[in-house]
Amino acid sequence: MEFSLRGSSRRIMLRSTAAGLTLLLAACAMPDAPPPAAPAIVPPAAAAPAFGESSSGAYLAGRDAQSRHDLSLASLYLLRALNNDPENVELLQRATIALALEGRLDEAEAVAARLGSFDEESTIPALLLAERKAKQGDWHGVEEAVEHLPPRGLNNYLTPLVRAWAKQGQGDTDGALEALAGLDPKAGLGVLRDFNVGLVNDLAGRNDAAEAAYRATLTAPSGHSLRTIEVIGDFLVRNGRAEEARQLVENLHQEHPDLPQVTFGGRRTVAGPSDGLAEAFFGAAGTMRQGNAPDLALLFSQFAIDLQPDFDLARLMAGDVLSSLNQFRASNEAYAHVPPSSPLYAMVQLRIAHNDEDLGDVDGAAHQLEGLISRKIDPADALLALGDLYRREHRWTDAVKAYDRALPLLQGTPGEWPVFYARGVALERANQWTRAEADLLHALELQPNEPQVLNYLGYSWVEQGTNLPRATQMIERAVLMRPSDGFIVDSLGWAFYRSGQYGRAVEMLQRAVTLVPGDATINDHLGDALWRAGRQEEARFQWQHALLSDPDPELRAQLDAKLKQ
Repeated sequence: MEFSLRGSSRRIMLRSTAAGLTLLLAACAMPDAPPPAAPAIVPPAAAAPAFGESSSGAYLAGRDAQSRHDLSLASLYLLRALNNDPENVELLQRATIALALEGRLDEAEAVAARLGSFDEESTIPALLLAERKAKQGDWHGVEEAVEHLPPRGLNNYLTPLVRAWAKQGQGDTDGALEALAGLDPKAGLGVLRDFNVGLVNDLAGRNDAAEAAYRATLTAPSGHSLRTIEVIGDFLVRNGRAEEARQLVENLHQEHPDLPQVTFGGRRTVAGPSDGLAEAFFGAAGTMRQGNAPDLALLFSQFAIDLQPDFDLARLMAGDVLSSLNQFRASNEAYAHVPPSSPLYAMVQLRIAHNDEDLGDVDGAAHQLEGLISRKIDPADALLALGDLYRREHRWTDAVKAYDRALPLLQGTPGEWPVFYARGVALERANQWTRAEADLLHALELQPNEPQVLNYLGYSWVEQGTNLPRATQMIERAVLMRPSDGFIVDSLGWAFYRSGQYGRAVEMLQRAVTLVPGDATINDHLGDALWRAGRQEEARFQWQHALLSDPDPELRAQLDAKLKQ
């Protein structure tokens, strides 16, 4: 839950389950070595560029669309350019990638096959062809597709993986294990190797070897992800050790309580070499996502989905990447394929609502959330998301109503105090101070050392000129816990100002300005403190600086008045 405090200048974060969650889902025993740098993210275009008719114009338009991650437009223009110059290696590479990112793998395969006669060492087209051969069950063809890739970059861990699953697809388990031995633990590939060794042995019925490899996977922190627990738990259940599987899941949720539940007893998680290769590509997608290479993360997610269509975690990954690239409609299309029976369903529905909001469809987002609530699908989180949605729209009364509905569902849980705090914030902004104060005080009872609550309640009292000694003490405690939070430091400076301690106020507010440069409210506060300290010219400078920092209309009027008078 994220809130805006004191207009745009004071921000806090509560119960935000999305941050870092995708990495937990996707960190499927992958290497720690950094991937190639990602291209810059640029906002999507409002419309197609007008310069796409000539061959060169289509090429430039396609490159422009790729830089903005407008996938369909990039494919359109690059294919148009390729029709006019069918042997251009760069166009073949770009068109292959554009089509594959969009999930049009059949078309991408045809372009990549043409590229192979010109450039056998091109990594992405070779991996695409390997994936397509795997889809067709041609495991010898999979090996041939990556045969000429040089040992550098991505190839250092993807080529051994592809070769290993190609060997397993041909029934050569020993050959698969030999290929995986090429993954060097010193290069951060130990967990990746162990997990795939476990998968290969598991499929071959070598249960003792599989268990040893799975246990080695779990000894490393990066080996504890939702996916590894799903796979290893499935192995334990199939071997009559359901209690051990349950304990693994319990330990995972103790560390990460906001992760979805893990269930066993359905289809075998990795049922064949195609599923194994899908796991390899999914793991690669997780690594690319962590390394800020979203295009590659999306590409490998598409490979994994093509090989294993019910791979819901890969669909979640694809949707998350598309959302991070501001491709919100495409993101929702990816999320829409996650079925209601999936443990991830509630999560993706919440993300669809967030995408709707980012598309400007606030009513659609609210309708999506109300649908979850009425169907009793994770209603607590849906109500919190609804309250946050209304809060971001400054619909304070509607936000309060949503938080009112959420609180009974969270009574007695660790998630209770943030909702009292959230409702207190919304009530304060709705000018219902008596209720707001009660909520903030109760939140403080439940979480006495929470700096956000200490700061908000303390600052509110300072603004009202009440309980100044207690308010100052509370904010001082918050500053001790968050010394680098410029907004909390500003609150303490303002408390000193309201107490008539202008020298201390100037000192603290100068520190706040350094921590958060360009915030209109903090500059305004510093100007007031400087004026009272007899430093009028410096005060005017701060007020003028605040005017340049996009203040809200009310603050702008106050600043104009100060400068005129």
